[in-house]
Amino acid sequence: MFTPTQLKNILQKADILEEKEFKKLNKAAQSKNVPLQEYLIEKKIIPEDLLYNIAANYFKVSSVNLKSKIIPKDVLNLIPETIAQTHKIIAFEKVNKKLKIATLDPQNLQIFEFIKRKTNCEIEVYLTTPESIKNALNQYRKLLETEFEKITKEEVTKGHEKLKELIKDQPVAKIIESLLDYAITERASDIHIEPYEKKVVIRYRIDGILKNVLTLPKDTLAGVVNRIKVLANLKIDEHRLPQDGRFKLSTERYKVSFRVSIIPVFDGEKIVMRILQESSKMITLEELGLESKPLEITKRNIKKPYGMILVTGPTGCGKTTTLYSILHILNTPDVNITTIEDPIEYQIPGINQSQVNSKIGFTFANGLRTLVRQDPNIIMVGEIRDKETAAIALNAAMTGHLVLSTLHANDAVTALPRLLEMGILSFLVASTCNIIIAQRLVRKICHNCIQSITLDKKEIQELKKQVDLETILKTLEREGTISSAKEALNSMLFYRGKGCQECHGEGYKGRIGIFEVLEVTKEISQALKKNITTEDLREIAKKQKMISMIEDGFIKAKSGITTIEEILRVTKE
Repeated sequence: MFTPTQLKNILQKADILEEKEFKKLNKAAQSKNVPLQEYLIEKKIIPEDLLYNIAANYFKVSSVNLKSKIIPKDVLNLIPETIAQTHKIIAFEKVNKKLKIATLDPQNLQIFEFIKRKTNCEIEVYLTTPESIKNALNQYRKLLETEFEKITKEEVTKGHEKLKELIKDQPVAKIIESLLDYAITERASDIHIEPYEKKVVIRYRIDGILKNVLTLPKDTLAGVVNRIKVLANLKIDEHRLPQDGRFKLSTERYKVSFRVSIIPVFDGEKIVMRILQESSKMITLEELGLESKPLEITKRNIKKPYGMILVTGPTGCGKTTTLYSILHILNTPDVNITTIEDPIEYQIPGINQSQVNSKIGFTFANGLRTLVRQDPNIIMVGEIRDKETAAIALNAAMTGHLVLSTLHANDAVTALPRLLEMGILSFLVASTCNIIIAQRLVRKICHNCIQSITLDKKEIQELKKQVDLETILKTLEREGTISSAKEALNSMLFYRGKGCQECHGEGYKGRIGIFEVLEVTKEISQALKKNITTEDLREIAKKQKMISMIEDGFIKAKSGITTIEEILRVTKE
């Protein structure tokens, strides 16, 4: 995308817009919070193809249209897909030692020099449109499908000679490598390989949402499954029992672990691979999305020498990441931190991490009993699933240890009655729990295509049917997010992503947490000992000005971080 200065020079040199008109349009684009180039094309002031043609003349390069051009495989692959995606650059034709490349930025001399050295070719630069680049990038995926179609089904039995040939088959290895690399480039958290009667569907989970990537012939399944089993060091002749494994990929661009789960289903074996970024720096509590007041409560409570810190929420809501962020703060040379996890997602230097192994009786409860004898200051238990684990964890918290764990509960308040339902004595819960953190993950608005929206009275009325809007607005006013709750009821300004090339038309890019932090105060402790109802506990929490999860979500929606739709999607019961 051209800068406003570049656009001004391009259009004035072509005698398309005078400076006065340009300033007027630029001001209009800014008022709508839309990039100028997008505004000009959307308002049909200048067609996209014409803009890029005159831009090519301005930059003194040729232009090319790749929308319907089929690029030869050997030419396309001269530039790796990851580089093509990152820099929006495509190799589309090669004649002898001259390579023609299409780009959106004809002044990116550094990448041109890199391609020249890599391909040992003279580079001829062409300017093209974003739509052309998008079409060309899709051809990488089509190549992947073609490669898969070349694989034929092999019946594999233990000791079969053809097994070795299948595993060593280069196309299979290359295809799996491409699938993994593409998933990392697309910021996927999981890869699903799902067999059906006549096809195999590959899906990526990106920002919490599953998206179809490829649909493959059924006869590709055996090769793919066995290649992944070899990588994860699993039994290749076992097709009836679930298997779990792990492997790593390390390149100049990334260092990643893949946690592999294979389970037999009706039409074959389904594979899910969780992608764990090993090279990523630890995310801070601020980066996770904790607002100032909940953050202050959390930091104050993790400094306590003993007690229980619980993080609650459904599977995949980032509970473990929050615990790791807390451990990173607590991880100093003068304390002994020990964990019992299932599985160990990230290895943290300076922390003793143990993996649950139920096959040999090393459960959370048994592991926790042993950890207490390891002279720890801080203990992390991956999950409290039963009464036995809960009782040991809470007793450890009462006898001088700081215990961190997760629990499945809908919100922070219901976590306390959940422990009581497990059969834990109320006085033990009341005297050991420091804070309960409940959380969900929401998608963030893509800031390349963010735009404001104003809800009219009809939309506000519809919203009132779904949430307690008046209470939420009072909280937003109290927290300084809005100036007046009363005024906000008449007209409400929020944001959304329009959808652009950067976010693949989704309008979202990345995720952030919405939180509910309940501090177990003296009032709540006393109420717990009286076995009062969940609703009574919630009323006490409200009087203590606890920000609920949906209120935290609306604060982020009002600040342009996420959308109302996302908040409602993850908080609806």
